[in-house]
Amino acid sequence: MKWIVLGVFLASVSYVHFRGKVRHRFYRQIFDHSGIVSPFNVFLYLFSKAPTTPYVQVSEFPELKVISDRWQDILREALHVRDQERIAAAKNNNDAGFNSFFKTGWKRFYLKWYDAEHPSASIYCPQTVALLQSIPSVKAAMFAELPPGAHLNPHRDPYAGSLRYHLGLTTPNSDLCYIKVDGEDYSWRDGQAIMFDETYIHEAYNKTDQTRIILFCDIERPMRYGWAQAVNRFLANTIVTAASSPNEEGDQTGVINRLFHYAWVVGQYRRRFKRWNKTLYQVTRIALIALVIYIIWKI
Repeated sequence: MKWIVLGVFLASVSYVHFRGKVRHRFYRQIFDHSGIVSPFNVFLYLFSKAPTTPYVQVSEFPELKVISDRWQDILREALHVRDQERIAAAKNNNDAGFNSFFKTGWKRFYLKWYDAEHPSASIYCPQTVALLQSIPSVKAAMFAELPPGAHLNPHRDPYAGSLRYHLGLTTPNSDLCYIKVDGEDYSWRDGQAIMFDETYIHEAYNKTDQTRIILFCDIERPMRYGWAQAVNRFLANTIVTAASSPNEEGDQTGVINRLFHYAWVVGQYRRRFKRWNKTLYQVTRIALIALVIYIIWKI
């Protein structure tokens, strides 16, 4: 049975690794979060009703048209929270999903996150929140700010149960401010929307001197069968909700991010160790990984 489980895991990681033109090194992919959850993602790809291409036509989701139709109303609320400096980085190292982005100056204001509660969103952005809540396929949403000169490194998102929707709100309207998904560029424009599969490797650039703000949404991946949709929904509501992060006090912090705060503290010592002796750090890291694999194999 253990060999079957190992075989399924390695086959799933291999599928995720080779499905796009742009790839991580295989060693990194095995231990990347998208590799660890790859068996779940392969299931979602297999039964996906939506195309499994890097970019997906927004017209495949007609319920989203009302969002782009009201982009100027959404823009007004985005500018309101921006002017109040509420589009911000996490203050307490409690946003595991986007922690590395904050180092580039990237900022966010959550409007919705699966089943988590964000009272602040309804207070400061009532029209946008009401609009998003009226569309069941919108599972998460935020205002996302990318400052001049920023670059978000190539990465895969871990969960294939959603597709990513971007609506340009206030952008440089320039080809120098763009996202690259599986090697294909898209430049944001005010009032224009794009959708892509965030489990392909993607990265973002703002090579202009203007800030970019978009509406960033997770849209539930439609599945071919009702039972498969139920599995996807269960995974989202139980696992992804646990990754919720607050805008401010009173918003819900999921268990993953409560634990991540402590992991971040431990990580500071890990980085000191790496700076002190990189070779010893790598040997220790590989030994610990091997130990964990051995313990799991013996259970």
